[in-house]
Amino acid sequence: MASTEIQFKSLTPILRIFDVKKAKEFYLDYLEFTLDWQHGDEDSPIYMQVSKGDCILHLSEHHGDCCPGAALNIEVQGIEALHAKLLAKNYKYFRPGLETTPWNTREISVIDGFGNKLNMFERLT
Repeated sequence: MASTEIQFKSLTPILRIFDVKKAKEFYLDYLEFTLDWQHGDEDSPIYMQVSKGDCILHLSEHHGDCCPGAALNIEVQGIEALHAKLLAKNYKYFRPGLETTPWNTREISVIDGFGNKLNMFERLT
């Protein structure tokens, strides 16, 4: 009997949201993700996929999908340009700093309106 190699592929985290308009303001307008698709309507919970480059996130209003307050580490290239772009937006809910860490990364942390934390980092060489 031939053995089958098991391979894990990609990861798509699900983040809990409570307000679609607020989620779109943060993920689409502020972070400039793209809305790939959305399921549901005003009479049912919304479930949607947003992406930017290779980063794919699912955002869900469904109670049983996940809990608010998740934390994600997202590797990016061009962290300083991203930081400048976010600050230039003058987003009234968040003005992130840019930190150099002891583990040799530069990082920006932002928190959406639902308590989910996105740590965007670039490795230093």
